[in-house]
Amino acid sequence: MDRLKYPEVVQKILKNHVGNSLNSQTEVQLIFDPERDRYQLLHIGWEDLKRVFGCIIYVEIKDGKIWIERDGTEIGVANELLEAGIPKHDIVLAFHAPYKRQYTEFAVG
Repeated sequence: MDRLKYPEVVQKILKNHVGNSLNSQTEVQLIFDPERDRYQLLHIGWEDLKRVFGCIIYVEIKDGKIWIERDGTEIGVANELLEAGIPKHDIVLAFHAPYKRQYTEFAVG
């Protein structure tokens, strides 16, 4: 796959997660910084008297690879990237410690 399309693939995957809000008092927000190749999905709002604010997904594209820094989904962003045609050697599971990445099927960095 043309690496220039990686931002489009990442954005499409994150957009597909927007409708997954836990309740009507909270919302899922997208934050895209295409100039720096940073993409984030946040959960924001209130559950009764408790503030909700957290990162669900955070992805960066660095040195031609897609770095998954945070993945709070059940399906797994890496699996969605594979389904979209991104090769394993271009996906870094950055939420794993660098020494552990060598034991995954994905890129080490």
